[in-house]
Amino acid sequence: MRSALLCLLWLACAISASAADFRALPVGQQPADGRRAELRTLNSDFPFKKTVEGQDWSMRRAEIRRRILLSQGLWPMPTKSELNAVVHGRVERDDYVVDRVYFESIPGHYVTGSLYRPKGKSGPFPAILSPHGHWKDGRFYDAGDAQIHADLASGAERFEVGGRYPIQARAVQLARMGCLVFVYDMTGNADSIQIGHRPDQAAHLDRKTDWGFFSAQAELRLQNMMGLQTWNSIRAVDFLLDLDDTDPSRLGVTGASGGGTQSMILGAIDDRITAAMPCVMVSTSMQGGCTCENAPYLRIDQGNIDIAAAIAPRPLGLTAADDWTVELETKGYPDLRKLYADLGHHDRLTAVFNVHFKHNYNHVNRAVMYGFFNRHFQLGFREPILERNYAPLSRAEATVWTGDHPAPAGDAVGDTHEVRILKLATQDSQRQMEALMPTTDDQLAEYRRVVGGAWETILARQLDQVQSTSFVKTDEVQLNGHSVTLGLVDHADEQLPVMTINRSGKKGTVVWITDQGKQGLLDGDSIHPIVAEIARAGYTVISADLFGQGEFLAGDQPLDAQRMWYQRDGDLAWHRFAGYTYGYNHSMFVKRVHDVLSVIKHAVSNSDGEIHLVGIGRQAGVIAAAARSQSGNAIARTFIDPDGFRFSTLDRQDDPMFVPGAIKYLGVDGLLSLCVPGQIDIVAEALPVVRRIERANGKTETVQWHRSTDDLLSAIRAALVR
Repeated sequence: MRSALLCLLWLACAISASAADFRALPVGQQPADGRRAELRTLNSDFPFKKTVEGQDWSMRRAEIRRRILLSQGLWPMPTKSELNAVVHGRVERDDYVVDRVYFESIPGHYVTGSLYRPKGKSGPFPAILSPHGHWKDGRFYDAGDAQIHADLASGAERFEVGGRYPIQARAVQLARMGCLVFVYDMTGNADSIQIGHRPDQAAHLDRKTDWGFFSAQAELRLQNMMGLQTWNSIRAVDFLLDLDDTDPSRLGVTGASGGGTQSMILGAIDDRITAAMPCVMVSTSMQGGCTCENAPYLRIDQGNIDIAAAIAPRPLGLTAADDWTVELETKGYPDLRKLYADLGHHDRLTAVFNVHFKHNYNHVNRAVMYGFFNRHFQLGFREPILERNYAPLSRAEATVWTGDHPAPAGDAVGDTHEVRILKLATQDSQRQMEALMPTTDDQLAEYRRVVGGAWETILARQLDQVQSTSFVKTDEVQLNGHSVTLGLVDHADEQLPVMTINRSGKKGTVVWITDQGKQGLLDGDSIHPIVAEIARAGYTVISADLFGQGEFLAGDQPLDAQRMWYQRDGDLAWHRFAGYTYGYNHSMFVKRVHDVLSVIKHAVSNSDGEIHLVGIGRQAGVIAAAARSQSGNAIARTFIDPDGFRFSTLDRQDDPMFVPGAIKYLGVDGLLSLCVPGQIDIVAEALPVVRRIERANGKTETVQWHRSTDDLLSAIRAALVR
């Protein structure tokens, strides 16, 4: 009887210490983690981010610029091919002329537009790029009878022709003021016919080879429509600067709405732009609803105010209207005003807030723009500068495609063309990455600037940026002769359930990351044998439920997909663009890397010995490698088994391991290369990039290669248990 009671008591204790009970929180309660809230979207609030203490504006500006470039596949800048520009079909007017222009931004892909010139004058002339935005038919836009009558009645427009054709109107007036003006088509508008602007269907091009925009493979390489449009703008700058009569010291850009997005982006990333006036776009509110205005990573840690500010201290002009910019005067503009004042150039910022007008680039605001460029380009006109009437271009006069210059057709348009230009982009990126492979210290520094800088932006947190952590113990039990502590590690608005074995280890701490979260330290109802050995050897072993693991889940099933945000009803392909999610939110992968960094920070703060990192599993191995790449010298030795995972195997943009740009920046191989010359043990066939970085460092003994998980565990025993 007594024996039976003892057996029952032992069974009760075993049950009480079973794996199912190792929780930091009560059953049904999830961590108090701010990342569980609704996703950020293009309609969230985006206040200006002030520079941190000790950081000057040039450093913050460089961060903004790199994030913009990376988001659109332009880090590093693609190889520039010959423009092969064609200028033809001049149309004569009284005091200006208009040429038809097309050139190749990518071999076989054309940028189309109208080049306005002063008539009867010699240069060099100031030159202004004029992206048109989302007005119907773009460069061919006709406002129609009803709109022009309303605009004339409200005072928004001065002349019927100017109001009916406002995109032409601003080009005409600037040309009359002595400027070259290039009005160029957004993708899929007017004469830009090779690729549609926003596709209704794209699933047929979402494939492992021969993919199109909006596919998983395109996103893994940061190939997106916004990047194509920004590249077209950069090449438009090249085109203007190739003209003999362009003054490179006076190069401007102005557009409204979507054209405002293009204007602020170009001003931020291209130092050749000497003044920019993005209109009715810059605000702390809605950031831009089109796929040509969104890209992964673009508005994480920044918004349109920050992007517009990145041109500072060069001149910047803004307008607001009764739209999402209606609060600009009190939200965003004061920050810009202070920035320009702090930089000693308060006179270089212009803004008007004509919020009694709806979304527009009307004559009232165009007149402000004329004054802006008049002052900063020293054109010498008395202000205000008012438009005069003009004879607009007919569609036949404006189109660049004529009998002698036929429009692209056949394989040069549609899906075939789209697939071809993405192949060219992929090949060019691969050549650039190959050229970055270092053999000298200088080349190694450049590799780390480009590839390391890319992952630094993608991962968005380094160990020295982790704020102090705190720990609250919630339970402690004895298991297999070891003390098992459960608790919560808090970092800022993030909270992680953690399990610690042998909390008072004297030798140091082993941070152990698994696909199962902290439960991976257990083998059934016991501590995993190797974890127990390490603990007996005098180490603390700690693991955590990373975001979306363990106690973050409502049930016990592993997370199969991460949350996504779609435009409108999500029915059309462009509604489901991944940039609407990853442009504003960290991927699950990145959030989990942040969690590992928080655990490492906690370990560093609470250990007198060395810190080692173990990542074993198809998810955990790569996540741990990414965290190690951002940890500096804090980790003594790292043990990684990614279980054969490669980003190229992913075919869903909501996969928990999906990371936009991962393949472009060399995937698992690239991440591990950034851990060299640290002491690293890897289960993998020889990774070529890691090998080459090893040789460039001259320390080939720092990486140890293993064939299997068992081999890695043996290496862990040899290194830590001894």
